[in-house]
Amino acid sequence: MKKLSVLLLVMVMSIHVMGKENDLIPLPEPQKTGGMPLMEALNHRQSSRSFQEKEIPNQLLSNLLWAAFGVNREGGKRTAPSSQGKNEIEIYISTAKGLFLYVPEENALKKIHDKDIRKQTGKQNFVAKAPMNLIYVANYKKAGKNIDPEIYRYTSGINTGFIAQNVYLYCASEGLGTVVRGWFDEKELREAMGLEDYKGIILTQTVGYKK
Repeated sequence: MKKLSVLLLVMVMSIHVMGKENDLIPLPEPQKTGGMPLMEALNHRQSSRSFQEKEIPNQLLSNLLWAAFGVNREGGKRTAPSSQGKNEIEIYISTAKGLFLYVPEENALKKIHDKDIRKQTGKQNFVAKAPMNLIYVANYKKAGKNIDPEIYRYTSGINTGFIAQNVYLYCASEGLGTVVRGWFDEKELREAMGLEDYKGIILTQTVGYKK
């Protein structure tokens, strides 16, 4: 009887933890006005590889993710173009508090797990200490049936480029540092993320306050 009670307690605790990880975490409403004029942001756009460990506030995070690939029109249209409107690119956020998935339709984060996998997002030393690493993932199920991932990967790479540039321009406008990165161990990162087979990692991008 004692063993049965312990087993039931473990099951209840497991369900509770899973619920926490699957719950959506709402972000503040993104601020869609203001900021630096476009030509000035382009003039300040640059890559940074030296970051403070200071966390990004939720309001800035919400603004950044919306600028990257948020919903800006009726019908779920986004701030960056996507081939045939598939919107197959998903943005994962790796921080010291865990791994999260951006849910644009809800302007929220979905917690994947609470492990700090920043070190696995790239081979450069700074990625493990920078406050946030974005991981751009192509969900090939969203691309449609009978899609060859190897062929569609090129299109997804182009779509990711649009999103990454949006992040660059937002960071330039807000005085944040960022750098896009392709140097990572895909197998290691997939395992750290617990990524499904039908998803492919395209690119990573570090964001934080510049030193």
